[in-house]
Amino acid sequence: MLYRFLKILLSIGMYFYYKKVKVIHKERINVPGPKLLIANHPNTMMDAWILGKLSNEPIYFMTKGTFFNTPFKKWLLRSIGLIPINRADDSKTSGVSNSDSFEQCYQLLEQGKTLAIFPEGNSFAEKLLRKLKSGTARIALQTELRNNGELGVQIIPVGLVYLQPEKFRSSVLVRVGEAIDARSFLPLFKEDRLKAARQLTAVFRERLMELLVASQSSEQETLADRIAGILRNAYARSDRSKLERDVDLIRSVNENLSEINRQHPEKLREIEQLVYEINWQIDRLKIKSAFLDRKYRFGMFMRQLFFSIVALIIGFPIYILGIVFNGLPYFITDLIMPKVVWDVEYYAPIAVLIGLILYPLNYLGFVYLFKIFTDLPVFWNYLVFFMMPLLGLFSYSFFHYSRHVSFKWKFILNMVNQKSSILKLRSDREELRRQVFDHSA
Repeated sequence: MLYRFLKILLSIGMYFYYKKVKVIHKERINVPGPKLLIANHPNTMMDAWILGKLSNEPIYFMTKGTFFNTPFKKWLLRSIGLIPINRADDSKTSGVSNSDSFEQCYQLLEQGKTLAIFPEGNSFAEKLLRKLKSGTARIALQTELRNNGELGVQIIPVGLVYLQPEKFRSSVLVRVGEAIDARSFLPLFKEDRLKAARQLTAVFRERLMELLVASQSSEQETLADRIAGILRNAYARSDRSKLERDVDLIRSVNENLSEINRQHPEKLREIEQLVYEINWQIDRLKIKSAFLDRKYRFGMFMRQLFFSIVALIIGFPIYILGIVFNGLPYFITDLIMPKVVWDVEYYAPIAVLIGLILYPLNYLGFVYLFKIFTDLPVFWNYLVFFMMPLLGLFSYSFFHYSRHVSFKWKFILNMVNQKSSILKLRSDREELRRQVFDHSA
């Protein structure tokens, strides 16, 4: 009961925090039989919440035993399906037995339930897939061994790709891979458990890498993100969503950077310098790089600008309402987050938890005032309560749309007054594209 209540509550929080959570092949998770979900771990609690949201059945998660350091935490965390494990690099928690936890995992899978494990063991906000621990493979193989290879545990890899994990109203792409059958490793497991677990873990890594962007280093990840930000075309027509195109672009840039680093590492310095120069020009001209993909027609841009300004004028009163109803909790959250969160991978989940407390309290306060100063039926109180978060989202979108209009106006002015700079920027952008994608030529 508590698990389902929290699942609904956290799903609401994630709906408002992230603009889009795009899932590819969700049906691969919701199949009958015992399942072991394996996923990368870039965003702490948010990763578990997303997996829980995807599954129609309750999911049991393995997590570090240090969370279970009080009787209340033990009761609470176990009641929502968390299984403690003492990790080698953590201090041991009293009352947590790894052998008991492994036994619980075996029994859950034997009962046909779903277990989720993050084989990296810890969480860092990066696209780099870190070294996988072999414990997950040993759990899968030992469970099959206990059941003479007849259980058929489906090991399902899940790739979680956050474009900007800590940013409000950013997006997440979730790719669910095809199930892995561990039973082919059983003969080897009977002879050499360590070797079999390592080989199966290598399969896990290979299958997860297929689902992720997976940079080779944090430096390469930063460079790839900057290049993708420059080359991203927001106006391209495609059957795929913009989020999928963005992730595939980052992945493609990473793959090409890895190849360049292998064949011509000295060229990376040239690319870094070109990226710096392009971003400097974009900042100086105060435009968006995406505008460079559009054919410039003065009349067309001015018509778009006119209708955009009209839309802003019409929407401005609603924008003000959204600020009035949502400004205080937004300001408080923005104020306290830097004081309570030091690691970026904790930002989103902590912000969601704080928001789930502050925003409803804020809305109830306004409903109470509305009830005092009006004599309308109770239906209107409910309507006001549910309208306030929507007004908040409108205000956030309105603000960013107004910035987009401002960038468009500056682009028009630059095309009139500094056309040569825009043309040079376009030329440099194409040169960057050539250096990244045509490096073999």
